[in-house]
Amino acid sequence: MKRLPPLPALHTFVITAQCCNFTRAAELLHITQGAVSRQIAGLESHLGYPLFQRQARGLSLTAQGRELFPQIQQAFGLIDEAVERVGARREALRLKAPTCVMRWLLPRLMHWQVERPDVPVELTTTVQHSVDFRSEEFDAAVVFGAQPGQTVVAHHLFDELLTPVCSQQLLTGPLPLQHPADLERHTLLHPTRDQRDWEAWLKAADTKVASIGKGQHFDTLDLAMSVASQGLGVAIGDWSLIGEDLIAGRLATPFELKVRTGDAYFLVYPERPQPSTQLTELVDWLRQQAAARAAQAPA
Repeated sequence: MKRLPPLPALHTFVITAQCCNFTRAAELLHITQGAVSRQIAGLESHLGYPLFQRQARGLSLTAQGRELFPQIQQAFGLIDEAVERVGARREALRLKAPTCVMRWLLPRLMHWQVERPDVPVELTTTVQHSVDFRSEEFDAAVVFGAQPGQTVVAHHLFDELLTPVCSQQLLTGPLPLQHPADLERHTLLHPTRDQRDWEAWLKAADTKVASIGKGQHFDTLDLAMSVASQGLGVAIGDWSLIGEDLIAGRLATPFELKVRTGDAYFLVYPERPQPSTQLTELVDWLRQQAAARAAQAPA
């Protein structure tokens, strides 16, 4: 197999053929005129035929040079295109998160993508509160519950803080919510199929509501929050997740009492000798966002 000519010499040939002037080619290549001349002479020696005719007023391509030039130019164009295409492609970070954390997480990921389009995130939502990196191909996950085990790197985001939430119109309507006992006159919305969240909060408030079992039950916290925002009842929500809803006026918290359940949200990823720079940057950023919300939490 015949040895291919050096790539730098071919590139010098393309640039020189475009301007047919050693001096101008040297300027474009940021090398000396003598270096351009030597590379062209070496390429001609390698190929076995001349590429340029040296003339008093410059250069002109030989028949072989004219035939070779567009093909080599096209080859360099293909190389440039391939390098740019591959360089522009970024592997998305695969993140899994339960639907209950979407009200907090999704706005922040949208902001992240605006600020860091070079680090895309592919989000998968689930009703599950856990992850198994041995069988699930995710780079990281948000999980809810107790402190994760020792098989993952876990960063605490914030604790679960239960508190009733409702729409502004319900808060100031004909049946105002001034005391926990006023909940008896409203439909209670449950984010799970059981009543444990409402029961925990009412116990802490030292209040009994006889109609607790007559409320509406939903499969996800997010769905219960959405129904509450429409003025159709009072949901038991997580204060840590509804900051944007409170600021926008979609939801209101009628009572000051917030109950810590002992559960929390954690950002986890598999133990590795060195996680990717992109993952580390995303983790650090989400931790900063969570810390800002946690700093507002009641003692």
